[in-house]
Amino acid sequence: MSLQDLQAAESKLLLNTYARYPIQITRGEGVFLYDENNNHYLDLLSGIGVSALGYNHPAITAAITRQAETLLHTSNLFFHTGTTELALRLTEITGLDRVFLCNSGTEAWEAALKLARAHAGMLRAEGKNIGTKFLALEHSFHGRTMGSVATTHKSAYREPFQPVMPDVQFIPHNDVAALRAAFSSDVCGIAIEVLQGEGGINFISEELLQTARELCDSTGALLLLDEIQSGMGRTGKWCAYQHFEVRPDITTLAKPLAAGIPIGAMLCTEEVSRAFSPGMHGTTFGGNPFACAVAIAAIDAIKQEKLLAHNAELGDYFVAKLKGLQTKHSVITDVRGKGLMIGVELADAEIAKQIHQGMMDRRILLNRTHETVLRFLPPYLIQREHVDEAVAALDELFTTHGKLTPSLAGEAAL
Repeated sequence: MSLQDLQAAESKLLLNTYARYPIQITRGEGVFLYDENNNHYLDLLSGIGVSALGYNHPAITAAITRQAETLLHTSNLFFHTGTTELALRLTEITGLDRVFLCNSGTEAWEAALKLARAHAGMLRAEGKNIGTKFLALEHSFHGRTMGSVATTHKSAYREPFQPVMPDVQFIPHNDVAALRAAFSSDVCGIAIEVLQGEGGINFISEELLQTARELCDSTGALLLLDEIQSGMGRTGKWCAYQHFEVRPDITTLAKPLAAGIPIGAMLCTEEVSRAFSPGMHGTTFGGNPFACAVAIAAIDAIKQEKLLAHNAELGDYFVAKLKGLQTKHSVITDVRGKGLMIGVELADAEIAKQIHQGMMDRRILLNRTHETVLRFLPPYLIQREHVDEAVAALDELFTTHGKLTPSLAGEAAL
């Protein structure tokens, strides 16, 4: 089916929820995607951080084939070895004790919110004074289901569905004083993306994270750290919070966990796990043998190929190259990130839009988030020559667009 036929069919059959790029992807190999005309694209987005091991990775292909030949699904009424083997790996790499397996990031975050509320209820039953309120950060994104979207800051994600879950207050990002002022015994949890993705690639400060830990410890509230985009090695450590000396009560993983197969996980401490008992929470597909087998293969491949060290080293190289561009092009106002989760902030949304389109025209895939930020989430297999290709293309585009000042860019687009 041609791209035009697909566009026409989707316009009649699918809900109008996505503004797709006009590209039909038919296959992938390594860090490249291919369209219906066999044009290749350097992928610096990896399905918004999902395809951590690129495309057609032998370990992932083998795990998919092997498991498809034995068992795909049984339900959570029965045992199978995949859940235990995956849970052992996840507790090892996160430093937490218990695992709930599900299907996506937003489902993992829903489980985290429910567990925090249940934990507060358990503490109240034990005679402690603790409420039901959550504190979350401005520019946060935790998902699109009703609980997750309630803790997501951007009003466009929340307002069409009001009323969403109540008792959520947003704190300015990295504002320690505001966090202290908002915290009280009414709070059951503090929700933080250690490295914000959708919000523009913003790293949490060590001071705020340590303050959040201190405040939670003072009342029994829980520290919930969202690692859905930043986890599974993307920043050079298994979880971004491991760059700090802070242990969460709950964390969530999803996007790259099974390198392209849908899966999510919520992990917690032994103490917090007391709040859930059989029947309180569940999922039909979560922890199925197929997803578990692929996630196990992905974790083992990341270890065997030493990709944590690779991500850290290549991330430093990528950031240094981008900072070099910043010294040449004043429209670049900031370069930030960790490992292979990088954002380039531009001075104007229209210029960011044009640069993004220019990269697409050069068959280099990335995306634009928070209006002015070019977001890079490449597969972990990316090499220096791929970085050099992308940076050279950006340099050419910024040079071409150098005649556009931020104040004139919008006029030029009219």
